[in-house]
Amino acid sequence: MQHSASLPALVGQSPEFLLALDQISRAAGLDRPLLIIGERGTGKELMAARAHFLSPRWSGNYVVVNCASLSETLLESELFGHEAGAFTGANAQLKGRFERADGGTLFLDEIASASLRVQEKILRIVEYGEFERLGGHETIRCDVRLLGATNLDLQEEVGRGTFRADLLDRLAFEVVTLPPLRARWEDIPVLAQHFATQMVRELGQERFGGFSMDAMRILMKHHWPGNVRELKNVVERNVHRAKAQQVSDVLTVDEIQLDPFASPWRPRPVETSAPERKSTLALEALPEPKAGQSFADQVNRFERILLRRAMSGHHQHTGNAAKSLQLTYDQMRHYIGKHKLAPKRATQSEPEPGPQ
Repeated sequence: MQHSASLPALVGQSPEFLLALDQISRAAGLDRPLLIIGERGTGKELMAARAHFLSPRWSGNYVVVNCASLSETLLESELFGHEAGAFTGANAQLKGRFERADGGTLFLDEIASASLRVQEKILRIVEYGEFERLGGHETIRCDVRLLGATNLDLQEEVGRGTFRADLLDRLAFEVVTLPPLRARWEDIPVLAQHFATQMVRELGQERFGGFSMDAMRILMKHHWPGNVRELKNVVERNVHRAKAQQVSDVLTVDEIQLDPFASPWRPRPVETSAPERKSTLALEALPEPKAGQSFADQVNRFERILLRRAMSGHHQHTGNAAKSLQLTYDQMRHYIGKHKLAPKRATQSEPEPGPQ
């Protein structure tokens, strides 16, 4: 996606938000990579756009790629381009996003989703400013500032082997971690008013009358796991519902419904019957040690419980029950005979085990 030059609106007044905004603004003027870390819905895309439009490259192209939305092959083709015939369906040459961002900025959203192969090619561009299209042999040079964003701990991903340590070293010239909405509670009323006013205008109203105390109390007390994006959706949905019930010229929101799926007819998970639940619980219950009972007797009791549970869970099929307990078929037959737990009925594909 290629964007026209416009500084995105960022709303907030809390110290935590203003600190992150200041970090982005100061880093914008540096022609170096920038990483933006934050939970989903915290505004990483808006902060990245701000970093571009406040930079000396503001008049150049601002190109966005969501790495999580493309397979490895498609992402590689999108980023670096391909020559005609590079793979099935590549009928013509394609210039990649790095070429299209030449002289400007490339924002890689969800960069942690890129494969190690793609990461290696990104590293080459960051270090040397050059790459080759898929299926091509010509070295192409480009001048691109790279911005990356993720909701993962990239140092932890390096430890897991899913992110290259050398690429992280190059990208982490400056790292800005965005605060979640629950850490900037002062911004909730400001953001809610902002989103509501926008939605009211979209609905053709002239003015927004505000939230009732009860409505605002619900917004302030919610944990907001989806952060600003979740708040925006909740506010817009409830403004829309308030419009349907509007009785005066000024639209106000008196009630807040947080869960869009809330309904008395909401489908419920199918529950097992009481006898089935009781039987399952009885089979899964582990024995408590009994005072005065020998160690051998308690081990035998435990073995019987394991055997009954395995046989019941596999419809009295000895072979499958044996696999679930990591026993051979002969071992299973031995234990069944030992505890006199022969299946109620033998299957045609399996002989009934006899006592050993």
